[in-house]
Amino acid sequence: MSSGTTVDAMSTEPTLGQHLVAMVTPMTPDGRVSRTDVERLVDHLVDGGCDGIVVAGTTGEAPTLTREEVSALIATVASRTKGAARVIAGVGNNVTADSIAAAREAAAAGADGLLLVTPYYSRPSQAGLVEHCTAVAGATDVPVLLYDVPVRTGTALTPASLARLAELPTVVGIKDAKGDLVESMTLARATGLDHYCGSDELNLPHLAAGAVGLVSVVANLAPRLTGRLIDAVRAGRLDEARSINAELMPLALGLMRPGPGAATAKAALTAAGIISSAAVRLPMVEEPLPHAVKIWLSASHSPAA
Repeated sequence: MSSGTTVDAMSTEPTLGQHLVAMVTPMTPDGRVSRTDVERLVDHLVDGGCDGIVVAGTTGEAPTLTREEVSALIATVASRTKGAARVIAGVGNNVTADSIAAAREAAAAGADGLLLVTPYYSRPSQAGLVEHCTAVAGATDVPVLLYDVPVRTGTALTPASLARLAELPTVVGIKDAKGDLVESMTLARATGLDHYCGSDELNLPHLAAGAVGLVSVVANLAPRLTGRLIDAVRAGRLDEARSINAELMPLALGLMRPGPGAATAKAALTAAGIISSAAVRLPMVEEPLPHAVKIWLSASHSPAA
């Protein structure tokens, strides 16, 4: 479905917002989801200007969460935001029936949108990908953001498959973590879907080429800066945007390159005093604070900046 947001002139706001954060799932040292830290983090993100919070995505350690935990997480975040930000819930996995059930449970828990990753590990054909996504997208009336991240799933949506999925009434956009800027922009124009950059290292070129927004890991720590980047590009202030991007790049590389982004983001959030524990669930383990992030935090950067 075309969202009504054009690539060239974003005269209307995207259905699911523009400044989306891929939120970590704060946990206690013994591995339980920490509602206290979830609420503190949500306050930080909303105060920082995020208008969409993605829960139970890759950065939220979705494969380690039970469906009951995801529903509780959605309800907690929705209650805490009080409508100030949309709540988008990750529901995709490699079992179609489970993904359908997760989508329905997320809708019942109050999700404003669903993040639907392509099935992983089994590497289905394009026909299988289309049927899977069609079934999940049709399970509720909640808007769907497709998630294409072949480096993690082993399969990518082809242009033909994406064009077919764009015709579904609930599909409004795509989180693109494929890394192919030319293909991304071509498909965004061809399908009319809202296009979101899903790789923080590529935020500026995607925004400058017409992406409606970001789904950002870096925004966990620096939401005001990622928001300023979006605003600067939309206003045509490209020199300012380049300056902001240069400020963010050491953080983006520091969080995503040394180890799993979920673990390094939690280490950074703990060092910044936003959450109280960097605990993650196996098979991930806690990661030390990357040197580049330590330097970034010490260089007069604060999460409120």
